[in-house]
Amino acid sequence: MAGLAAVAVRADDGASPIFGVTLPAGYRDWRLVAPALEAPPLDEIRAVVGNDTAIDAYRGGTVPFPDGTVLVKLAWKRVPSPAFPPAAIPGAPTTVQVMVKDSARWPETGGWGFGRFVGGRPVDEAQHETCFACHEARAKDHDFVFTRYAP
Repeated sequence: MAGLAAVAVRADDGASPIFGVTLPAGYRDWRLVAPALEAPPLDEIRAVVGNDTAIDAYRGGTVPFPDGTVLVKLAWKRVPSPAFPPAAIPGAPTTVQVMVKDSARWPETGGWGFGRFVGGRPVDEAQHETCFACHEARAKDHDFVFTRYAP
């Protein structure tokens, strides 16, 4: 189960509060699930990548996602390209968000643990308390995952 080794159990090792999720090793080399643009006021370019378990589930149409699925959303401020101003390019990084599926560990949140990181460090506990509520309200029918696989 690629990706589960990235899940921490102590909050003192760079793990997210509440869920204890860390940034997975090597996530920048994972395959793209889908890109996205976020409208103002965030005005971001985003990319969701997944570990092998996630990619296999997306390609196979497997929902709910199996334990061991790890999804990472990277976000950058959207800025005009200096070479071609109508085009947008990534600017400064804003956040990296992580979802890890482990049904035994997080049954109360649909089997998902969440982490949000700014500058490589987890953000405060209050931010993490809102993760599942939003996913539950808007993506319950897709195992609490917003992102669909881009063709």
